[in-house]
Formats: sequence, C-alpha cells, structure tokens
Amino acid sequence: MSASQKSDSSDLRAVQNAFQNMKVEPTKSTDEASKKSYTYNAERVLGSGSFGVVYQAVVVETGESVAIKKVFQDKRYKNRELQIMKELKHPNVVELKHAFYTSGDKPGETYLNVVMEYCSDTVYRVMKHYTKMKQPVPHIFVQIYSYQMARACAYIHAVGICHRDIKPQNLLVEGHTHALKICDFGSAKPLVKGEPNVAYICSRYYRAPELIFGATDYGFVIDIWSMACVSAELILGHPIFPGESGVDQLVEIIKVLGTPTREELMAMNPNYTEFKFPQIKPHPWHKVFRARTSADAVDYISKLLVYDPKLRPTGLQCCTHALFDDLRDQNTKISSNKPLPEHLFHFSKEELALMDAELQRKLIPAWSFVNLVRSSCAEDVALMLATNMSRNTVTRSTHSALARRYGRYMQIWVVQMPCAVHLQMNGSRRD
Repeated sequence: MSASQKSDSSDLRAVQNAFQNMKVEPTKSTDEASKKSYTYNAERVLGSGSFGVVYQAVVVETGESVAIKKVFQDKRYKNRELQIMKELKHPNVVELKHAFYTSGDKPGETYLNVVMEYCSDTVYRVMKHYTKMKQPVPHIFVQIYSYQMARACAYIHAVGICHRDIKPQNLLVEGHTHALKICDFGSAKPLVKGEPNVAYICSRYYRAPELIFGATDYGFVIDIWSMACVSAELILGHPIFPGESGVDQLVEIIKVLGTPTREELMAMNPNYTEFKFPQIKPHPWHKVFRARTSADAVDYISKLLVYDPKLRPTGLQCCTHALFDDLRDQNTKISSNKPLPEHLFHFSKEELALMDAELQRKLIPAWSFVNLVRSSCAEDVALMLATNMSRNTVTRSTHSALARRYGRYMQIWVVQMPCAVHLQMNGSRRD
C-alpha cells in the first residue's frame, strides 16, 4: 500500500469514528424537511490537503450520497466559505445542504463539517479520462462545460463573490447529465471597491497575469482568466500555461500573448515599475491549438486571455459567443439519446437583472422559455396556457399571475415571442 493510500485509509477511519451513529441537527429553517436530524456514514475519502478532508458519505435516513468537507474551525472567526455558500443558489454552483460541528482529538478542538451535494466527476477527471484514451475531449463537452463555467461566474460575480481558485479540480460534473457545478469556496471573497486583496491567490496554472504582477485591487475578471485557461486545457488536453514557478508562469503566458505593452502593464498593476522583459511577439492563436480546433473555440479563448483586465468579457458576455450557438439550437444533443443539461437557459434573478433586451435575445432562445413556463407552472396555469397559446391570447389575470411567478422572464417572453404570443390586456374576461 502506498503512503497516499495509507493516509486516505487513516483519514477515512478517523472520519468514520467521528461520525459513527452521529445525529446531526441542521441550523434552524422554515423548511420542515431541513429540520430533521440525519446520520452520515462515511464511505471514502475524495480528497485531502492543508484545508482538511473531503469525503463521500451516505445519509442513512434517505440513502442520498453527499460530500462532506471537514475543516478545522478557529473559534475566534466565522468560516467565510460557509457564510458565502449560504448565500448562493444556482444550478452551476454546488449546493450547500447542511453544516455541523464536531470535536477533535484535542480538548477544545472543533471541526466544521460542510455537507454538499455529491457529483460523480470533475472536469479534471473527464480530461484525464480522454488523455488516457489518447483522444481529445469531445467538442460538445468543451461547449457545455465552458458555457456552464461562464454561467457560474456570471452568477457569483453578480452577487459580489470572486471565486479566486477556478481550476479543473474545482469544477464538479454530474456524470449522467453533464451539469457542471463550481465548488470549493475556500479562497472565495466578496470584492469591495477600494478594499485591498491578497495577490498570492489562485492555483498557478490558472493565475491571471495581474496577480503575478502583484495587483491587490483586482476585479472579478481574474476568474474569467482562470475559466479561459480551463477551456483551453479542455481543447489541448494539457494546461495552456504550465509554469513551474510564479516567474515561469509569466514566461509561459508571454510565450503565447507576447510581451505586455507598458499600457497593458499599467492596466494590470499601475504600481509595477520593473518593466524589464525581452520583446517577444505574440504567437498566432490558431497555432496554439490543434489544426482541427474549431475557429469559434480559438476565437473564444483569444477574447478572454488578454492582459488588460478591462478588455475581458463578463460571464454573461462570454455566454453570447458564437461557440455556444449550437447549445441554443433546440435540436442539439450530447448524443442521440442524451439531451443537453436542462438548466442551460434558466437564468437566476441576479443574472436577469444584468440583461438588457439585446442580451436577452442573444441568451434566451424563445423555445427554451416556452419549455420553462410549460414545465414550471401549476397544472391549471399550464393547461390554460396551452389552450390560450393556440389562440395567441393570454388574458390579463393570467399575465399578472405569470408576472408574479416569473418576474423578468415575462419581459423576456414579450421580447422573444412578439408573434407567438399576444398578451391581451382584457380585464373583462375572467380566467
């Protein structure tokens, strides 16, 4: 048995001992189902490091598989990761289910256990699988994983959170549906304008150049850089910037993007004055990737991996790129019998608040909104909608009910379907 296997076995035994027959009372909630107590049986260690241990467990009462992250809790401070996760709810963000505390071996030692939904894979493991088979990651996976990364970034940035450690290992994949969920908010932080942040953050291969240059007033677009590095890695089968140190990381970036101009350097960190680099021309993007790489994929990466942070697109702007047009086609499938993840166009209220009419048209296909309404309405509303849509009429009270339920989606419906549905404001007729 290897040293790592022995370590994993030791971790699992410790976890099992700590949680044997333990009943966990979740925090107070208005949801009756979440007030129940649960017993967790640890099954295997999923990962470990300086942060603690993550393991797979089963909820005895329900049979549900969950992931539990166990970290040391300093009683003097609140756990920022937990506070952040409590505020997040999005199909592309791992779901927080519960959190509880356990005692350690030493007196007064306390551990926080964060219970999350379990996903069978990660983007890292998917890439490793295809590398082992000596095959490129299928183009459809490049598209759906990259798109969902952009959706995740759009959402967390909209609520003021910067992840600061996006990498393949922190991108969970639900094996059956290929839904992607960003996880591990241990490095995440709300970014406040004027408040300095540490520059030494983010895993090296995915670290934005402004961080390497020591910027402390960076913005959310450091996540966009990391996201683009992951997309490039999906295409290449290996990291696009595999630096062996902080300095070497910059060298790898310069090999592709060329030497940053003084203006670009100032945009990354105006306090950086040591401008002593050899003049290297940028490498043509089409030569960075395989000859058969789609032009849209190459263009997408080239738009995101730019020195000037102000020129990088936002998460929602990334979603509008032509690389994802196939996903907006109602007939596109992962395979002949496997549909795309169903939530691709179910935008949160935070994302919708960032959209103007033009962005709505680009991001939300009319067919997807019709499906949303049909699948999400109460049965009577859905039935009535189906009847009235055939007559191109929806009455005032129906429109009001839908508006209360779907908010800004109703505005999008009007924008997307002016011919398909007429919202007749006729108060004389009763539903």
